[in-house]
Amino acid sequence: MLWLKAFHIIAVICWMAALFYLPRLFVYHAMSQDKISRDRFVIMERKLYRGIATPAMIAALTLGFWTASYNWNYYQSSHWFWGKLALVAGLVIYHFACRHFMRTLAEDREVRNHIFFRWFNEAPVLLLIPIVLLVVIKPH
Repeated sequence: MLWLKAFHIIAVICWMAALFYLPRLFVYHAMSQDKISRDRFVIMERKLYRGIATPAMIAALTLGFWTASYNWNYYQSSHWFWGKLALVAGLVIYHFACRHFMRTLAEDREVRNHIFFRWFNEAPVLLLIPIVLLVVIKPH
């Protein structure tokens, strides 16, 4: 059980690192003006998304549900757990929104500027803070 929790935490850290860095790449991508730079950002974004973010998300979700399955009766009756799951669902939606922006930027179809992506970059923090607080404090 402790091994599962440890690997779940590692996967979450990797996923969050990717979700923090990928939108920062979008900021620089949106600011770039030459084709060489844009092409470089396309490669960096794709490798980060496919090589780190998505595998880390899959691992975090799998290990999280696996860990919860060991004491499902407790988690099932805990309001904080369902709140956490709702916020994690928000992170999953954010993850796939990143894929959308990654694709539109790669195809030069993105109409949003670097300022939008600077604000977009803050969303995972707004989800992470209450997730951590719910897990640590366990209200209700």
